[in-house]
Amino acid sequence: MDTQMKKGLLDVCVLAVIAHSDSYGYQIIRDVSPCVKISESTLYPILKRLQMGGCLTTYSVAHSGRLRKYYRITPLGRERLFAFRREWEEMVRIHDFILQEGKPG
Repeated sequence: MDTQMKKGLLDVCVLAVIAHSDSYGYQIIRDVSPCVKISESTLYPILKRLQMGGCLTTYSVAHSGRLRKYYRITPLGRERLFAFRREWEEMVRIHDFILQEGKPG
């Protein structure tokens, strides 16, 4: 898969997980892994990019004597997720066209 496409899809997968409920790094990896394998070294730059882009906010909660950083989706993050869902319909049409080898539907 094209690196840029995969990068964009990973962003949306992370947003989808956090849209369901606030979460932290390790749990996000576990929640995304049935769809796509993702490592910590891949996840944390995604989280930082989404946070810097205004799609996520963070807060900390004490857990076992340490602070755990949680991520929460913002209204902008929800809009990005909804925009992806709208664009997906176009992607499906393109996919179907390619499978038909360019034959009109």
